[in-house]
Amino acid sequence: MKAQVFRGVNQLSYEEIPTPELQPDEVLVQVQVVGLCQSDIKKIRYPLYEPPRIFGHETAGVIAAVGKAVTNWQVGTRVVVMHHIPCMRCAYCMNENFSMCETYKNITTTAGFAPSGGGFAEYVKVPGHIVQNGGLIPIPDSVTFEQASFVEPTNCCLKAVKKAQISPGETVLVTGAGPIGLMFIMLVKYFGARAIATDLLPSRIEKALAVGADAAFDARDADLPSKIKALTNGLGVDTALLAVPSDKAFFQALDVTRKGGKILFFAEFPDEVEIPINP
Repeated sequence: MKAQVFRGVNQLSYEEIPTPELQPDEVLVQVQVVGLCQSDIKKIRYPLYEPPRIFGHETAGVIAAVGKAVTNWQVGTRVVVMHHIPCMRCAYCMNENFSMCETYKNITTTAGFAPSGGGFAEYVKVPGHIVQNGGLIPIPDSVTFEQASFVEPTNCCLKAVKKAQISPGETVLVTGAGPIGLMFIMLVKYFGARAIATDLLPSRIEKALAVGADAAFDARDADLPSKIKALTNGLGVDTALLAVPSDKAFFQALDVTRKGGKILFFAEFPDEVEIPINP
């Protein structure tokens, strides 16, 4: 099969590699669509992982083969592939810190080499633990593979919204109206809150309004704090969701979030960004 193999920092190689062989409890999925996550880009650009690896974890496809012990999945079924499933029993899982779970960290889907997601290949192997614990999700006929590939990033955004405990009637600032920011806006609205978005690009500001933002502004607007205060009876927003790794966005959020409000860091800030906090 063909795969995009990580061979070192900024080195990707389109190669022919063996199709993964299945254990009795595993499933092989033929990849139809895979998203490119910002975390994938970071893994490629920085020396975080030893090569060779095959990244890609926002995966949707069709079941191509099942192990002989797998009885509840059929070849030809359209599925979303979740690349991690926590154990749901350890102390981390009991506190809903699922990404800290050792099972979550150590068992993942693979297309070959060290397991690393594997979606950037024609086929990806799904381990038994993931197969048996909800890591394959059937795709309804009304949903395209492209739409289904957004399940994983939407799930990440949903966890952030739940962690921020956003409630109906609250006002939420979303900094950045890229794909993640747009998902945040739609989820904030789903939970019954008001959404205010900021971005630098006019096209993204327009898109934020199109998906349901109650207001959207250019992040460089010098009057932004006063505009947000005017929309919140002078109090400021209840919660700010940082969907861009910018210290300027953080201080802007700090300026417009009400006393006792919450700021949630979602975007992964690079090492060179420092945020001084003066008590």
